[in-house]
This record gives sequence, structure tokens and C-alpha cells, in this order.
Amino acid sequence: MSDITSREQARDSASSRDNARDMAMSVAAISSERIESDENVWTRRLVLFLRIMAVLSLIKGLYHWAQVTGFVGAEDEAFENQPTAWQAATVYFAVIELVAAVGLWLATPWGAVVWLTTVVSMAVIELMFPGIYGGSLFVVGSEAFMLAAYLALAWMAARERPP
Repeated sequence: MSDITSREQARDSASSRDNARDMAMSVAAISSERIESDENVWTRRLVLFLRIMAVLSLIKGLYHWAQVTGFVGAEDEAFENQPTAWQAATVYFAVIELVAAVGLWLATPWGAVVWLTTVVSMAVIELMFPGIYGGSLFVVGSEAFMLAAYLALAWMAARERPP
């Protein structure tokens, strides 16, 4: 009889140890998941920003293609009636904005580089060649704001990762 009682006690203590171990493992798993998700918060924000910029680049690229193909604008504003500098800039942005959109959506390094090229190119055209697109300071300011936001997010994301 004592043999049966000692076996039951051993089984009960093993069962309680297993329950305690399972509980500890599940608590550790929950806390490690929370730590992991908090760990990459700036990286996730950067990727979200890149995706938003990808959508904007897609819209801008499609708008430039709509200008080239004649879907937008009046007949006197047709692509063929524009100066050569305007035509060249419009075709350039029609292509590069869509390439940047793909790279940004995939969050690739080359996508960010192409997007940075479009941002700087648009700002330079607006500032140094106002005869092409009109020299809008609003466009330059918004491009500078997007560039500053990207640099800040990229810097914060880089600080999250150990060297």
C-alpha cells in the first residue's frame, strides 16, 4: 500500500513539475515575443514609411505617364506641344518614379537610392530650372520634408541593430 502511495506522490510531483515548467516556458515565450516586437519598432516604422512613399511614387509615376500619353491636360497642353526640356523631365520621372515605387515597396536598398534620386532630381529641377515645371517652393519643401523623414527613420532603425 505504501508502494502505491509513493508512486502516486511521485506521479503528482512530476505532474506539478511539468505544469510549472510548461507555465514558465509559455511565460518566457510571451515575454520574448513582446521584447522582439518592441525591439524593431523603428525598423517597422521605416518600412511603413517606405511603403507609403512607394504608393506616392506610383501615383506620381502614373501621373507623368498620363501626361506623356495625353490622358490628362487640355489639347494645348499636349505632350507634343511642350518644350523639349519639359518632355525629357516628364519621361524621366515617368520611368524613375515607377522603378522607385517597386524598390520602395520591397524595402530594398536600391529602392531607397532610386527614390532619393527622384527626390533630389525633382528639387533640383524645381529650384534650378523653374521654366520646366514652374519652380514651386511647395514641391521643394515637401520633397525636403520627405527626405528628412526618411533620414530620421533610417537613423533610428540603424540604432536598433547592434553593429
